[in-house]
Amino acid sequence: MRAINLLAISGSVRPDSSNTNILRTMASLAPADVMFNFFEGLMTLPHFDPVATEGDTAVANFRQLLRGADGVVICTPEYAFGVPGVLKNALDWVVSSGEFNEKPVAVISASPLPSGGDKALASLLLTMTALGTMTDSSNMTLSIAGIKKKINEHGDVTDPQTLQALRYVLEKLIETICRHDRQRELM
Repeated sequence: MRAINLLAISGSVRPDSSNTNILRTMASLAPADVMFNFFEGLMTLPHFDPVATEGDTAVANFRQLLRGADGVVICTPEYAFGVPGVLKNALDWVVSSGEFNEKPVAVISASPLPSGGDKALASLLLTMTALGTMTDSSNMTLSIAGIKKKINEHGDVTDPQTLQALRYVLEKLIETICRHDRQRELM
């Protein structure tokens, strides 16, 4: 099997974010031939402007990272029953450019609340549908409730059920990437 490159995007810009820590945990669970590249440029992207679609280095870099990724993992908090503005802004920049089209994407939400960020997850899934991603809502999505009790003081996910669920989502994402590769080879 060839090496698989995944782009990890946290919907939170806080360095100690639970969402970023979840992505780091997923990276630690990945097989040796799966490489995680963390996108840390949410705050560098300008406000989306459909008229000014070319010429910004941060936007060009984000699009290039997406093009080079075999798959994407997004983990987001929920703000005011939705996706954080910085994440939505990033996704708006690629609506018309097509980098997400037919891209396997896993989507995770995490919240200290019992809802697990379910409204942000639902909103993000709608956006993924609009972007044309390959996101299986029954296998490549996860809502994590009570996240503060599932991460230790170092940011490591320690809850066995959450670790198992993260492994499962990662496995399904890898399977989807491999299946997509085989389908492209047949074309």
